[in-house]
Amino acid sequence: MTGNTRTGGVLEAMILPALKQGGYGFQSQVVVGDRLGCGKHVVDATAEKESRSVLVSVKWQQVSGTAEQKVPFEVICLLDALENGPYQKAYLVLGGEGWKMRQFYVAGGLKKYLPLEDRIEIMTLEGFVAKANQGKL
Repeated sequence: MTGNTRTGGVLEAMILPALKQGGYGFQSQVVVGDRLGCGKHVVDATAEKESRSVLVSVKWQQVSGTAEQKVPFEVICLLDALENGPYQKAYLVLGGEGWKMRQFYVAGGLKKYLPLEDRIEIMTLEGFVAKANQGKL
């Protein structure tokens, strides 16, 4: 299980139960890369269902801070993991109420700058939980 952090608490309380409800097998805190010279890239979870594997990264922003600046770098790391691993898609989940740019990210604002295509979906916590619960990742 994850450590005692807000992201860890959200992961354990909402993300993992939603994956289970949707019929996914999952692992938490998975190393998916170490190629960009920045140390190990650990995602919050990997999920598998019907020979489809996805990555799940959760960013929590309760109050205004630096998590927003980390989103583009996380996208780059997820793109690298997708290109060099067995995963078909990645989900970057933005939770908490402290985001200034959440709507920009969720609405696809980074697509102008990074080649996300349909490989990475940036979504709210509520949107992800609903999609995972229904088994539609």
